[in-house]
Amino acid sequence: MNGRGQGGGRAQLVLVAAVVIAVALAPVVLAYLQLGAHPDVDGEDGDYGEDARRFLERATHEAGAAATGIDWTGRERAVERVRSELEPRLDTLNTSRVEEGVAYAVTYDDSAASAWTHEHCPRGDGRRFGPCRAIDGVVVQERAGETTVLAAAYDVTVTTPRGERELSFVVRVTG
Repeated sequence: MNGRGQGGGRAQLVLVAAVVIAVALAPVVLAYLQLGAHPDVDGEDGDYGEDARRFLERATHEAGAAATGIDWTGRERAVERVRSELEPRLDTLNTSRVEEGVAYAVTYDDSAASAWTHEHCPRGDGRRFGPCRAIDGVVVQERAGETTVLAAAYDVTVTTPRGERELSFVVRVTG
C-alpha cells in the first residue's frame, strides 16, 4: 500500500469517531438542559432573591453600624440616618440587573419590623437592655442611653421575564 491510502483511512476513522462521540454526548447535553443545570435556568427566579438578600445584609449592616450610638432621645434621627445611608444602595440594587431583564423594587416593611420587635426584643423586668421600637421599617433599641440599630425589614419585588416574585426579609444588624 502507498502512504496515501493509509492516510485517507485514518481521516475517515477520525471522522467516524467524532460522529460517534457527538451522538453519544447529545443525550447528556439534553439531560443537562432539561434538569435545570444550565446557568440561565436556576430555579423560578434564579438566584435573584438570594442576591437581593446578600446585598441588603451588607448594606443594612454598614448603615446600621453608622447610625448606632446616637442618643436614645434622637432615635428617629438614627432611623433617618439609616434610611439615608441605604437610599443610594437601594437605588443601586433596584437597577443593578435591568440590562439582564431583571428589576428589583425594594420598600421598607413596617409591619414585619413591628412583628420582629415583638418576637425578638425582651420585655419586662430583668431585661439587659431598654425598649425596642420599630420606626419606619427599622428596629432600634435603647442600650446605655444610646440608640442601637438592630434590624431593618424589607419587601422586595423581583421582576424577571418569567414573572414577578414577592419576598420579605428582616435583616439583623447586631448579634
